[in-house]
Amino acid sequence: MAAVAGQILAGVLLVLIAGSLAAWALLRPWRSWRQRQERSLFEHALKHLFTREHGGEDATVDSVGDAVGISLNKRQGLVTRMADAGLLRSAAEGLHLTVEGRQYALHVIRAHRLWERYLADDANVPMGDLHRAAHRAEHRLTPDEVAALDAHLGYPPTDPHGDPIPRATGECAALAGMSLTDWPIDKPACIVHIEDEPEVVFRQILAQGLRPGQSVRVLERTPHRMILTDGVEEYRLAPQAAAQLQVAAPPQGEPLDTHGLVRLSDLPDGREAEVIAIDEQYRGLGRRRLLDFGLTQGARVCPELRGIFRDPRAFRIRGSLVSLRSEQASRVWVRPIDESQQAA
Repeated sequence: MAAVAGQILAGVLLVLIAGSLAAWALLRPWRSWRQRQERSLFEHALKHLFTREHGGEDATVDSVGDAVGISLNKRQGLVTRMADAGLLRSAAEGLHLTVEGRQYALHVIRAHRLWERYLADDANVPMGDLHRAAHRAEHRLTPDEVAALDAHLGYPPTDPHGDPIPRATGECAALAGMSLTDWPIDKPACIVHIEDEPEVVFRQILAQGLRPGQSVRVLERTPHRMILTDGVEEYRLAPQAAAQLQVAAPPQGEPLDTHGLVRLSDLPDGREAEVIAIDEQYRGLGRRRLLDFGLTQGARVCPELRGIFRDPRAFRIRGSLVSLRSEQASRVWVRPIDESQQAA
C-alpha cells in the first residue's frame, strides 16, 4: 500500500510540476506583453510632456491621462511609476521632464517624425495615414536605426505635417508661425504646419487639398467660416479646422505664380499640358521619382487611362506611360495646352 501511495503521490507531483511549467510558459508572453504596454504608455506620456514644455504649457496628471487614453483611476499610478523611473518630477505648477525623461522623449519624437518623413517621401504613403503607421514604428526603432534613417533622408528639418524634427544632439527648433485664424486678410502666407489631431478635422483639411508649404491668402473671415485661396482654388474652413493650420510669411525668393496653372491630378483626361514645377515641399525619394519619370520643367504630359477605382492614373510622359497616384500627381503644377496647339 505504501508503494502504491508513493506512486500516486509522485504522479500528482509530476502533474503539478507539469502544470506549473505550462502556466509559466503561458505567463512569460503575457509578462512580455505587459512590459510592451507599459513602455508604450511611458513613451506616449513622454511625448505629451515634451510637447507641452516645448509649447510653453504645463502638463498635469489629467492632461497626461487624456493624452495616453487611460481612465481616471489609473492616471496617478502611471505618473508615480514614471517618477520612480526618474523620467519626470512633480512641482506645484505641474509635471516636468527630468534630463533623462527629456532625452527619452526626444528619441521617441525623433523616431516618429523621421518615420513619417520616410513614409511620405520614400513609400508614398498618403498623408492621412502617416500618423498611425509612425505611431507603431516609433516604439521599435533603436537610436542607431533612427540615426541611419535621418542620414538616408538627408537630415530633413521637418516632418510632413511641418513639425520640427529633433536633432541627434538634442536640439529641437520651435514651431514657426501663427494660427491661420489670427492671420491678416489678403496678406500672403505659407502653411508651415497642420495639426493632425483630432484626426477627423485633419482629414477634412486634407480632403480640401491643403498641405504644408502651400501659399495662401485669407479672403474672408467670419465667426462661422474662413475662405482661403492659393490663386487657383478657394478653400472653405470652419474656425475649428482653420485653427489647426499654422502659417508664416512666405520664404524669401520669388513664389510660384499659379495663375493659369492646375495640379496634374486635376487635368482632364486627354488634355495635354506642360510641366511648370513640382511643389517645393515635396522632397526626398518621392520628388526624385517624379523627376525620374520625366516630369521636369517644360515636359509635356497627358492623362490617358484611369484605374478601375480611378486611382492610380496613367499619364503619357515623353512617349512612355507612367502610373501615378493622385497624391503624387497633385504635387505637380502644369499649364494646360490649347487644343489647337496639342498637335504642335
